[in-house]
Amino acid sequence: MDYFKRSRIKTLLTEGIEKDDVMILGWVRTKRVSKNVAFLEINDGSGLKNLQIVIEAEDIEKFKLTAINTGASVKVIGKLIKSLGKGQSVEMQPNTIELIGSAPEDYPLQKKRHTNEFLREIAHLRPRTNLFGVTNRFRSKMAYAVHSFFQEQGFYYAHTPIITANDAEGAGETFQVTTLNLEKLMGSKGPLNFDYDFFGSPTNLSVSGQLEAEILATAIGDVYTFGPTFRAEKSNTSRHLSEFWMIEPEMAFADLSADVKMAEMFLKYLAKYALDNCSEEMELFNKFVDKSHTRISTLEGIIKSDFETISYTEAIKILENAKKKFQFPVKWGIDMQSEHERYLTENHFKKPIAVVDYPKDIKAFYMKLNNDEKTVAAMDVLVPQVGEIIGGSQREDRYDFLERAMIKNNIPMDNEHGLGWYLELRKHGSVPHAGFGLGFARLLMYFSGISNVRDIIPFPRTPKNAKF
Repeated sequence: MDYFKRSRIKTLLTEGIEKDDVMILGWVRTKRVSKNVAFLEINDGSGLKNLQIVIEAEDIEKFKLTAINTGASVKVIGKLIKSLGKGQSVEMQPNTIELIGSAPEDYPLQKKRHTNEFLREIAHLRPRTNLFGVTNRFRSKMAYAVHSFFQEQGFYYAHTPIITANDAEGAGETFQVTTLNLEKLMGSKGPLNFDYDFFGSPTNLSVSGQLEAEILATAIGDVYTFGPTFRAEKSNTSRHLSEFWMIEPEMAFADLSADVKMAEMFLKYLAKYALDNCSEEMELFNKFVDKSHTRISTLEGIIKSDFETISYTEAIKILENAKKKFQFPVKWGIDMQSEHERYLTENHFKKPIAVVDYPKDIKAFYMKLNNDEKTVAAMDVLVPQVGEIIGGSQREDRYDFLERAMIKNNIPMDNEHGLGWYLELRKHGSVPHAGFGLGFARLLMYFSGISNVRDIIPFPRTPKNAKF
């Protein structure tokens, strides 16, 4: 196949240089045949634009174009010449065209617009469309940016377990992992005996790598996780997935203010990276995905803004004094809804903000109790058009305070099946530490303007759907 001899189409179009003996490998996007000339548009996945292959009338039969349909894969060797048409710098005059993999005449992705709903049913083919090709390349580039930021800040990349015995948030919405024949055991009386199971105790797919990241942060300093997490939440909405990727940094010797600052630096870095290194993708999102055509200006706004930090109590006062009727009533102690968060960031402050010091009763057990003993050192970063995009906290590093919180929240504290090890960390050189979580899919939705999370991930996992 001469893999290493091929040229990437994006590179050829960017360089725009005439040259002989160029080889490309790709898929036919369109085919047009007339009496005098034929055109093939070839795309190899390296970029949005296709390379046009121009075939003179006398060569149409020679290259057996009748056997080459839209969707077919081909190998083309030829000469690059300056293009006389609009939209491309060069085009190719072929010497040879080799059909690698044929496609039927009723290939599903013809040259017309397809709805996202239709494309979700053919997720094995939708990456070949312009939108989903761009989206997958954008996802790859932004994943690289995540690693680049933390590596530049001196963090270590941590691989936390996917199979775990803890439910970090305590919500109970986990996927159980077992080798037991549950169908056979359904008729058994009493609780299941997990001594016979693979791990010897109840286990589930991870909902967060945070607790394990805390172990590593208190040993090697700043770490971050970036991997798949799972929630068995039966929310079949445009914003929920059962399997998604989370970014979770954990910083030793850090307090809440450092946590907020790192989150701001991170968002600004990613926004700048997208504008500087993903221009093709951002231009498509701005022009064709976002009806308001504000994706680029939205990211520019993140970069230019100084994030404001306010307390939860201040936020509630602002909402109570707002001349707006909210669907969900406002009072101190509520878990703010998206409408509240968006009002704060869009209408009141008109820029990204961080809200800190939330009521302890609406936050997780591991967050550090403030001196008022009513609030914890939690923070949420809110951005226009979305509301919350990052959530984090300073962790409780005091043994007796954490023990009290675990008892109150019925968190098992034995070492065999519970979180005794997590509590024990506070006995051995405990330090202040903090971190946050950012759902990668939510970030990509915000940056791209794509409104349904099922279209931002190649193979979405949702209730009643695990195709592909």
